[in-house]
Amino acid sequence: MAGSTYGKIFQITTWGESHGCGIGVVIDGCPAGLPLCEEDIQSFLDRRKPGQSRYTTSRRESDTVEILSGIFEGKTTGTPISLLVRNTDQRSGDYGDIALCYRPGHADYTYDQKYGFRDYRGGGRSSGRETIGRVAAGAVAVNILKRLNISLFGYVKSVGPVTIDMSRFDADERDKNALYMPDCAAAKEAQAYLDDCIRNQNSTGAVIECRIDGMPAGIGDPVFDKLSANLAKAICSIGAVKGFEIGDGFVAARATGKENNDAFFIDKNGCVQKKTNHSGGILGGISDKSPILLRAAVKPTPSISAAQQTVNSLGEEIEISIRGRHDPIIAPRAVVVVESMAALTILDALLVNMSARMDALEQFYTR
Repeated sequence: MAGSTYGKIFQITTWGESHGCGIGVVIDGCPAGLPLCEEDIQSFLDRRKPGQSRYTTSRRESDTVEILSGIFEGKTTGTPISLLVRNTDQRSGDYGDIALCYRPGHADYTYDQKYGFRDYRGGGRSSGRETIGRVAAGAVAVNILKRLNISLFGYVKSVGPVTIDMSRFDADERDKNALYMPDCAAAKEAQAYLDDCIRNQNSTGAVIECRIDGMPAGIGDPVFDKLSANLAKAICSIGAVKGFEIGDGFVAARATGKENNDAFFIDKNGCVQKKTNHSGGILGGISDKSPILLRAAVKPTPSISAAQQTVNSLGEEIEISIRGRHDPIIAPRAVVVVESMAALTILDALLVNMSARMDALEQFYTR
């Protein structure tokens, strides 16, 4: 299987299956000298692990990370960092009765068409547990970005028809409710909507928004490696994501040039600034120093217990009701996945950018 490696300089390769022995990631290209321990990574993994509320799967996994290589005396050595999370609560028998079925909304049919074989236990590599490796690597990237004064903050902006009111935005509230919404009133309304979905053996979609602050101007390339394009690839590589926006996104299609353009001005420190940020912090594929604002549309959980029509690999039309332990909503646990993929993309772009200018190269090597 190709396509399990991401990044040019800060490069990650994820491995493992949902019902295998474990999930992990190998990070190559991490600079030496970064203070790093299991706790730095575990805090990120704890945000995506199952069993945290009635809105997540009841699968009980501690998702405890083990550092196998690349760390000595509490610091990175510059060699590959290998991280492992063992699976401890697999119930592969839950999937035995659908071994030949193509579950609606899942990758079962497409896997069969591509490989002629698939791991039906929880989806194998297409399972949400694959994101453990991404989050573990993302934790390392975030730690590096913090040292460069770059921060990321993701949250659930909407659940089904319920959207947060930005006038009530409270960053501290995000971690106080099960849906990761920074608006207490909207979170309560969304929970009532989600409870109704559960009663009807259904699930719901959501939108995740992520803000990146502290980005310098000039990061990204203007053609195929636009920062916006690479962020889009990173976020859309998350299995449940079906849509992506930067800045005003699709709203820009209904705007005029006067409405959408961001006027420039010189601030009191003599620096170039923008009066607005419709661009979402990226112009021509290159960061413009404003906060980067991106959104990901996350589909409803496809595994629902309501009866659905499908077919099996024998060519028979059948009806199935999916058993097992599944999240009625994906987005809350995916917030940290979006942050992680954004962090990996930003860090890699920063490292690539170090070779963009001769004066920067001379300054680094002749100082």
